[in-house]
Amino acid sequence: MSLTLDDLRRMRRADLHAVMCRAHPLDPAALESAAYRGVDLSLPGFMHKLLWETFVKEFVRDNDTGHIRGWNVRLKQTGITGEIVPLRRKDGARLTFGHYVLREVTDQRFPQGWRGRQFLDYRCAGNTAFDPGRLATAPLVAVNAGSMDLLLGWEIFNFGPLQIPIPDYWALQRVGPAAEIVPVPRPARALPAP
Repeated sequence: MSLTLDDLRRMRRADLHAVMCRAHPLDPAALESAAYRGVDLSLPGFMHKLLWETFVKEFVRDNDTGHIRGWNVRLKQTGITGEIVPLRRKDGARLTFGHYVLREVTDQRFPQGWRGRQFLDYRCAGNTAFDPGRLATAPLVAVNAGSMDLLLGWEIFNFGPLQIPIPDYWALQRVGPAAEIVPVPRPARALPAP
């Protein structure tokens, strides 16, 4: 039986982690040039009012490296079904942060029994020292077999070999094509060709 965003929103963290552990690998080609509305699944409602509940993640294929990479876009908070309105800088550019590279799991180990195939790596994507997510990795899975319309992610912070899993889960629901390609903030650490 397929799960929906509403199903995920009703789940406790332990249930979300169980979905992470039994879910399906991504199809990187299907992520290319895609935009997803992100919905936080972990913060309490009053924190959504103080901070945020929704964001956008966009994915593109990097012409120089061949890797799928992407970034987050800050949004005006209009709810999980409201209009997607990016926040903008003074120069009119969308307010983006948290660049990442989609990587295959090779010899990396992840905590709490997760043995999936792909993760987002923020450590090698050119984030500046001011980006709080620059030390993060995020396992990412397709919730339903054969569909890239609903994804589930989970945050882990990395301090050298020390991994600190954060009880922060978020869903990504496909909303259309990426709006525009955003350059990396600074030269990124080189990765082997995919």
